[in-house]
Amino acid sequence: MGSGTEVTGEGWSRRRFVGALAGAAAVVAVPAPAAPPGEAGTAPRPTPEAPAKSPATARPLYLGTYTSVDGGGTGIGLAGYDPATGEITGAGTLTGVADPSYLAVHPNGRTLYAVNERTDGGVTAVRLADRKILGSRSTGGSGPCHLSVHPSGRWLLSANYTSGSVAVHPIDATGALGERTDLVRHSSPAPGPGQQGPHAHQFITSPDGGHVLAVDLGTDTVYSYRLDLAEGTLTEVAQAHTRPGTGPRHLTFHPGGRYAYLADEVDNTVTVCGYDRATGRLAIGAPQSTASPAGVTNYPAQFLVTANGAYAYLANRGDNTLARYAIEADGARLRLLDTVPVHGDFPRQIAFSPDGRLLFAANQRSGTVSVFTVDAGSGELRLAGEPFASPVAVCALPL
Repeated sequence: MGSGTEVTGEGWSRRRFVGALAGAAAVVAVPAPAAPPGEAGTAPRPTPEAPAKSPATARPLYLGTYTSVDGGGTGIGLAGYDPATGEITGAGTLTGVADPSYLAVHPNGRTLYAVNERTDGGVTAVRLADRKILGSRSTGGSGPCHLSVHPSGRWLLSANYTSGSVAVHPIDATGALGERTDLVRHSSPAPGPGQQGPHAHQFITSPDGGHVLAVDLGTDTVYSYRLDLAEGTLTEVAQAHTRPGTGPRHLTFHPGGRYAYLADEVDNTVTVCGYDRATGRLAIGAPQSTASPAGVTNYPAQFLVTANGAYAYLANRGDNTLARYAIEADGARLRLLDTVPVHGDFPRQIAFSPDGRLLFAANQRSGTVSVFTVDAGSGELRLAGEPFASPVAVCALPL
């Protein structure tokens, strides 16, 4: 999502269009070759391409894309990566999953979940042992762009960007999804400047597991809910309001659990937030720089925080950099250190390898995934070889 007209084409939000910002070639949305995913058990069987040979030490990497744009992918990209060098080896595609623009894995590592970012939004479950599609469920909204699994492993949380709502689905013992148990639309407060409605951009669980939080770019608000772990229903308990026109996009917690860091897409800032475990309430701090050059809007996309809580990284889509921050005062303060080129165009999403030694950046416009080694002491990033080509790369999930 970036600047310009809020809704483009057939109701699709501007975030879907690769060429929406100045200086990029436009990519036009076209009908997907397959029908939108249906209810559980109706999704097509996967037809992965023949995998390429990869080193025995390779770890799995899953890649999200759009299947309904020119030059996009045909499903979830399959790859492997060397955990020592970061080298990526392609292994085909899992077809039959429409517009899988964001991916998450179950805590037990057995099931992969993907949003289906379409007008008739859905979420799809894939069993990783044999890459069988376990079925899809409607999110009850339009343009789902983010999902996460509750730490209990029993609930899938998803955010519908275009319709500004959040949904909850049960997860059974096989990893498959049940019928939606709740859907909440962000009807209050009113949309911020330049926004035509709410735009839920993220739905995550707090580190203590006591609350689930939804970040809404359209209403400049982070909503805190209690999730009933027996029924899968949501009860709103708090709202945290950023300045009008901030456009909050993604929230990432410090491992200590008392602070979190908010990437503010529209006004090109980041903020440190205090978190009250008892109430679920966030306290929004003062805006800080994304290190954008003069005259450049960075459209910050996502924060990552190292497991030891010492460093944070921000994906900047304007100047195509990764900003490195030192985390100080037990999480209460960010200090900008430097930026490094991402060696790609429009880093939409970033992720650590499970051991934290590698950082992956999915570059939407260049259709590449860049890999960086992370220095454990200094937090410095170093490019690990040439970026890997992946069509309209909008998500990289290393396992």
